[in-house]
Amino acid sequence: MPDQAQAKSNSDGILDRLVQSFFSPSDTEDEKWRKKWLLMFCLLMNVVAWVWPAIYWIRGLRFPYPIPVAYLIISLLTLLIYRKTKNFDLFRSFQFLLFMFVPFIVQWGPDMNFIRSSGIVLLALLAPMGVMVFQGVKESIPWFVAYLVLTVVSGVFDYFLAEGMVTGLPMQTISVFFVLNFLILSTIVYLMIFYFVQKKEIFQTELGEKSLLIESERQKSEELLLKILPGHIAARLKAGEKTIADGYEDVTVMFADLVDFTWLAESMPPKHVVKLLDDVFLEFDRLTDKYELEKIKTIGDAYMVAGGLTDERVDYANAVANMALDMLDLIRQHPTLSHQKLKIHIGIATGPAVAGAIKTEKRLIYDLWGPTVNLASRITSEAVAGTIQVDETTYRRLNGRFSFGQPNVMELKGKGKVTVYQLSGK
Repeated sequence: MPDQAQAKSNSDGILDRLVQSFFSPSDTEDEKWRKKWLLMFCLLMNVVAWVWPAIYWIRGLRFPYPIPVAYLIISLLTLLIYRKTKNFDLFRSFQFLLFMFVPFIVQWGPDMNFIRSSGIVLLALLAPMGVMVFQGVKESIPWFVAYLVLTVVSGVFDYFLAEGMVTGLPMQTISVFFVLNFLILSTIVYLMIFYFVQKKEIFQTELGEKSLLIESERQKSEELLLKILPGHIAARLKAGEKTIADGYEDVTVMFADLVDFTWLAESMPPKHVVKLLDDVFLEFDRLTDKYELEKIKTIGDAYMVAGGLTDERVDYANAVANMALDMLDLIRQHPTLSHQKLKIHIGIATGPAVAGAIKTEKRLIYDLWGPTVNLASRITSEAVAGTIQVDETTYRRLNGRFSFGQPNVMELKGKGKVTVYQLSGK
C-alpha cells in the first residue's frame, strides 16, 4: 500500500510538472486556467483523431487516413513549439484552425460525404465555441461565420457530387458513428460550458472574498477614523463635507496632565513608558465614552476633553466634572503610578471656542481654539498635583451640585488675575 501511494504521488508530481512546464512565470491564475483547459481540449482531440480511423481500420472500411495523421503531426508540433516559445496566442490560433478545417477536409476526402463521415463536420463547431470561451464573444463571430460558410459549401458539394454515391457502409455503422460524433461534440461542449460556469463561480467566490476584505478594511478605516476624530466629525467627513469649522458660544474644556511623568519616563524602558501611557489613556477613553464627551487629543502625557460640541447631552459641565473626579480616583488606584507616587492635575474652563478639522499632507487633526482653551490649559499647569481647578464660569454652573474649596486668585500670563476654585467632590 505505501508503495502504491508513493507511485501515485510520483505520477501526480510528474503530471503536475508536465502541466507547469507550459506556463510562464508571469502567468496570472486566470491565464494558467485558460491554458490548462485548452491543453486538455487539444489532447482530447488528438485522442479522437486516433480513435476515429482506428475504428474504420478494424472494420475494414475505407478512410482518408493521411488526414488524421497529418492532424496529429501538426497538432503535436504546435504543442512542442508552444512549450518551447511560450507563445500561447500562436498555439491557440493553430489549434482553433485545426478544429475548424480538419473535420471539413475529412468530409471532402475521397469517397466521403456527410453521411459516410457520420456528420464529422459538427466537430468544427468547437472552433468558434472555443474562441468565444477563451478569447471573447466578439472574437468568435468571424469564426462562426466561417463555420456557417464551410457548412453551406459542404452541403452544396454533397448535393451535387454525392448523388447516387454508394456509401459502402451498413446503416448500423453509420448510426454508430453519428452517435459517436454527437457524443464527442456533446462532451466537449459540456466541458466548455463547465469551464465557463466554474470560472464564473470562482470569480464570484473571489469577488465575495474581496468584498468581505474591502468591508473589513472599511470597518478598520472607520474605527481608526473614530479613534482620531470625534464621532460627529467623522460622520460629516464621510458624508462629503470638505471643510469643517464650527463656532461654539459655550463649551467646557478639560486638560489632565500627569505630574513629573517626564522623570518617570527617564527611569523606565521606552516600551514600558508607552505601555503605561496606553493603559492610562485607554481608561480615560472609556470615561470619555461613559460621560458622552469628546476626546480632542493627547499631547505627550496630557489628555484633552471637551463637552458641548454635540447635542447628546446639555449637562456637559456636570459630565466633565464627574469625569475629572473619576480620573483622580483612577490615578490614585493605578498600581504603577501610585507606587511611583505620581499624580495628576486637572484644569477646567467654560466659554466660547472654535473647533475645526485641519488637513495636512499626512494626517487629519481635529482641535479647539480660543480663550476658553487657553484658560483651561493655564489653570491646569498652575494646579497643585492631585487637584482639579475650575474657572469662575464653571464654578457658577456646578455650585450646589459639587463641593468646592475657597476661591483662589492667581496671576496667569496673558490673562492677568483670574479667580479659580478647587473641585473637591460631589
